Amino acid sequence: MKNELYENTQKVENVRAILVGLNTGRSDDEFERSMDELKELTKAIDIEVASTVTQSLNTPDKGTYIGSGKVQEIAAALDVLDASIIIFNDSLSPMQVRNLEKILDTEVIDRTGLILQIFAKRAGTREARLQVESAQLQYMLPRLVGMGKTLSRQGGGSGRLSNKGSGEKQLELDRRRIEHRISELSNELKNLEKERTTQRNRRLRSNIARVALVGYTNAGKSTVMNNLLRLYGSESADDKTVLEKDMLFATLDTTVRKITPSGRRPFLLSDTVGFISELPHALVKAFRSTLEEAKYADVLLEVIDFSDPEYRFHMEITEKTLAEIGAGDIPVIYVFNKADLVQKEQEESGRLVMEVPKASGDRIYICAKEDASLDELIVAIERKLSEDEKECELLLPYTEGGIVNAFENRGIVKETKYEPSGIRIRAMLQRADISQYSDYIVD
Repeated sequence: MKNELYENTQKVENVRAILVGLNTGRSDDEFERSMDELKELTKAIDIEVASTVTQSLNTPDKGTYIGSGKVQEIAAALDVLDASIIIFNDSLSPMQVRNLEKILDTEVIDRTGLILQIFAKRAGTREARLQVESAQLQYMLPRLVGMGKTLSRQGGGSGRLSNKGSGEKQLELDRRRIEHRISELSNELKNLEKERTTQRNRRLRSNIARVALVGYTNAGKSTVMNNLLRLYGSESADDKTVLEKDMLFATLDTTVRKITPSGRRPFLLSDTVGFISELPHALVKAFRSTLEEAKYADVLLEVIDFSDPEYRFHMEITEKTLAEIGAGDIPVIYVFNKADLVQKEQEESGRLVMEVPKASGDRIYICAKEDASLDELIVAIERKLSEDEKECELLLPYTEGGIVNAFENRGIVKETKYEPSGIRIRAMLQRADISQYSDYIVD
């Protein structure tokens, strides 16, 4: 079943939108921040912002969300502004959407619908496309059901099935088709999840350290990934890079690459979908298997746009999202990217200038495009991975050469000596290693 609702919006060129926000008690700064983000989301789907309309109410209006007076104000502005779509900054009920579209005689979508459209446009892999389609259909389903109930009241008579109008019959058919397609998508995604789990288990068995990039959308995760690949990629990075663009949700697909810094342990680096405030629950659910790459990491690199005045708020959203997917207890390195922009601003204002790159505890301030910053980041990763390790000396029989190879692949061997009694090595072992190889550890 084709999702025509979303396809049609994406095909239209030069679309102009009126953005609508309702403040029901948030602070002015918080409300303004949310509206600014809505503007960026709108631009990300190539829709031009014609105007912004705001309203303040104690509670949303049940019928139109913003009240009939404000709706009439928007209706009067549609032709003047040459706008063809109204985008609300919050989630609307199916009834509110129907009422608004009837009064305004134009398309109305809410924040959830807008983000779903962006994801539909960005999805590159088959798995991402299936995940987005599933989320879209789950979003559409209650809206069709709600429309069906309205038509049922208009169908007349005793309310028996035989008295349904032709419009309701079509909606009932659409509802069944959507439910059937959701079931198909669920089965396909389960199969893909099995494949992903198999691949993940294979990586886990390799015992190579796992590092995951997480953070708010457009903070620079892909820039960090691509430049680490350029400097330390195990293979040619030309066809291994990910899309790097200054826009919200530039990439959706999780990418895993091997990083092999000279003289330091190698690790697998994964890039995950960016987070955002009020990320639709359907998308979190649909992308759970993708997001869970972070849950299996040894270390998280939380990339933060340090030049963004709202970076602290972005950190809060990231923390909440990580907790939601079960990755809230994993060690974190806070990577304050674009610190060079802050440094430049400080220089221009005559204030005390910060050093870039700079590492302090679990925090590191970098410019992801500069090699010196990435070198410092590698040191920080090595330091974090080594926190729970202990240097041990082991004497292994020659029949256990596979253990030596495994340790060398993990980059934790400090010294190797071949003696008549066996292979003597010094290695940095984690607690699990010490327990597993205790018979070979030399006191």
